[in-house]
Formats: sequence, C-alpha cells, structure tokens
Amino acid sequence: MLSKTTALIFVLSFVGCVPHTHKNKEGNKETVEHGSYVPRDSGHYKEGKHDHEFDHEAVLGSHNVAEEYDHLPPEEAKKRLFSLALKMDADGDKYVDKKELVNWVLKSFKMLTEEEALDELEDEDGNEDGKVSWEEHVAETYGMYDDDIALNQARDSPEELEMLENDRELFKAADLNGDRNLDKSEYSAFSHPEEFERMHQVVYEQAMRKRDKNKDGFLSFEEFIADNHGTAPVPTTEHYTIEKDRFINEFDLNGDKKLSREEVLLWLIPNNVETAENEADHLIESSDSDKDGKLSIQEIVDHHEIFVGSEATEFGEQLQHPHKYIDEL
Repeated sequence: MLSKTTALIFVLSFVGCVPHTHKNKEGNKETVEHGSYVPRDSGHYKEGKHDHEFDHEAVLGSHNVAEEYDHLPPEEAKKRLFSLALKMDADGDKYVDKKELVNWVLKSFKMLTEEEALDELEDEDGNEDGKVSWEEHVAETYGMYDDDIALNQARDSPEELEMLENDRELFKAADLNGDRNLDKSEYSAFSHPEEFERMHQVVYEQAMRKRDKNKDGFLSFEEFIADNHGTAPVPTTEHYTIEKDRFINEFDLNGDKKLSREEVLLWLIPNNVETAENEADHLIESSDSDKDGKLSIQEIVDHHEIFVGSEATEFGEQLQHPHKYIDEL
C-alpha cells in the first residue's frame, strides 16, 4: 500500500526538509519553503496575481466564513461588514488605524489556526471522542494501525520514517497532560507548531538534527542551503543566489557566517507580526480614499469587496454566533 505522504516526500526531496505532517485548508499535506514553515500569506499572490481570498480570511478569521461571504449579496455584505468594522475600531474613534488593523489580523490568524486544527482533529478522531490518540494519527496519516507495523513499514522509506519520528516528538511535546491523546487545545500546537512558542524547541532540534552535519550547534551556509540529500545547488542558479542573500541579510544577524539557535528559528518560524503589518498596509493602501493613513468605517464598507467580498466572503456565521467569532476578536 502506498503511503499518503508519498507525494509530499517527493516534493520535499527538492526543498531539503522533511517536516511533520501538516495539512492546508484543502486538507492536503502542506509543503515548505526551503525547510521553513509556510507563512500565512504564501498564497496572497499566485502566479503574480493578487488573491483576495487571503485578505478576506485575514479579516474574518475563518476559511468557512469567508466562503459563506462569497455568496452574500453586496448590500448584505456591506451591512454585516459595518458591524465588523465597529469591532475593529478598538478605541471607538470611528477610524481603524494601522495598529488596530494589525491587532485584528493577528487575532484572525489565531482563529484560522484553531479552525484548521479542529478540521484536522475531526479527520483523525476515529472514535469521535473529541480527542486524537497517537494511534489514530498514525492510522489516518500513514494508513497503518499498529505502531510497530508503522515503524517497520516506514523503515523501507527513510523519509517517511523521519516524518513519523518528527510527528512522534511533536505529539509528545503538544500532549501537556501526557495521556497520549490530544484534545482541542493541545492539537493546535501539534498541527501548527510554528504558532506556539512552547513547540519551537522541538522544531529547532529537528532542523538541527537533519542539517547540522558537523554537530557544532550552528548552521553554516553550506548546511543551510543543502537539499534533502545534503547536496547544495549549483552556485550559478537563481535559487542559490536568493538563498545566499536571505542567509546573509535576513538570518545571520551578527554576521558571523553561521546561524545560532535564535537565527535558525528566525528562518524556520514565519513572522506573523510582519505578515499582519504588511496586510494592514495593503488594506489601507487599497481602501484609504482620502489618503489620511487610516480607514473610516465608511471607507471600509465602501471597499467591502477588498475586506470580505460578496457575490462579487463568509461572515454571516459571525453575526449568528457572536461569542464564537466577534467576541473572540
């Protein structure tokens, strides 16, 4: 039987990292960008074209709500967005400034993580008890129903064995009460370890175990750039040039030509604050009609297609269940 992770492993052999299993919103295993976790805004621009779906989800905090909004008439979308914009306006001055937008988007990211984790938990919760056991995760992800069988079968595929062991470490770290089951609050940390600081040490150790070939506790550029088989790309390629520039200018903070723990995590963990700031800038730039650097409630409503869409995004559920959505924000 072919593993459900075969296609993912094939892709990851070219980017140099085999992470734990992680599903995107379509339920497919997520890939990574040269070893690091995929940032929230990775799909904001597709093939050079702007994708409004990211904006809608960053505002609404829900893939499901954004999809529902897609089918709302424009006037209904505007009406509901007006109520939402009042919530964005934290200080009640009838304007939403960049700081308020950034805080809103960051909370939306947290809600998206919780929604995605809940979807994954429901997929893996074979006995429907609201929790996922290690055995259930292995069965759903690897198609194996006994841990020993899973290990024996995975040994035929070193990449899959590595993924299985990475999952085991992350599962154990996420399992705060040690009962070998992950409830809703614990599962989020397992499925999205990049979003939880308490999981970062495991993420760091897994990356170093794979890449720190000389075991000196640092990553040289050669170790950083190597692919899944330890081979570096040809120096004349665009990929090599881009990654070298990132290594020097984004990650090697002290310029010592190697990455410390802090610098490795800077590479591995997406910067959600920076992403939220960029999204706030984008929303303001796209909707600030009077160019005063902030958005009035009316400007937000007038540009509803940017914030939530409509038959032209999903927010009806937020009004129907305000404690689930709006009050959390």
